[in-house]
Amino acid sequence: MSHQLRVDWPACKGRGLCHELLPEIVDLDEWGYPIVTGPITDDLRPDAASAVRACPRLALRIVD
Repeated sequence: MSHQLRVDWPACKGRGLCHELLPEIVDLDEWGYPIVTGPITDDLRPDAASAVRACPRLALRIVD
């Protein structure tokens, strides 16, 4: 089963912490907002969970 990282756009303020914690699948656009570039692989699951917990705006979630 593939898991994805989803961004709640109204909540996100483009602080970039998700990219710092998960650069393997999160890039930033020119304004600092996240662009998710791929699925969460098994080896990235702990880092993805950390990024979700660390988001200061609670703008990330993991979905199936």
